[in-house]
Amino acid sequence: MNHLRNRVQLIGNLGQNPEVINLESGKSLVRMTIATNETYKNQKGETVKETQWHNVVAWGNQAKIAEQYLTKGKEICIEGKLSNRSYTDKDGVKRYITEIVCQELLMLGSKK
Repeated sequence: MNHLRNRVQLIGNLGQNPEVINLESGKSLVRMTIATNETYKNQKGETVKETQWHNVVAWGNQAKIAEQYLTKGKEICIEGKLSNRSYTDKDGVKRYITEIVCQELLMLGSKK
């Protein structure tokens, strides 16, 4: 059961082209956002569509795949773990961010 701890699986669409960041260490990482949609009927019987945005970070081979093949709007499936971090912005305000660290990536949809 230990492998079920801190595990996230999402299917969604990329909100923008992946952002590639090359680090001084020679490693590269990719940041991307994924939109997931949920549709339901409210109390009035109207169909409501809600979109949730998820921040994703990919390293290593996953980053290379994302950089080469992923573009805005592409449907993907990711598996990873949640990671929380904080930083201080340029105004001195401490900010908190939750990201999904991608461990597996699967491209969905048809080839174009």
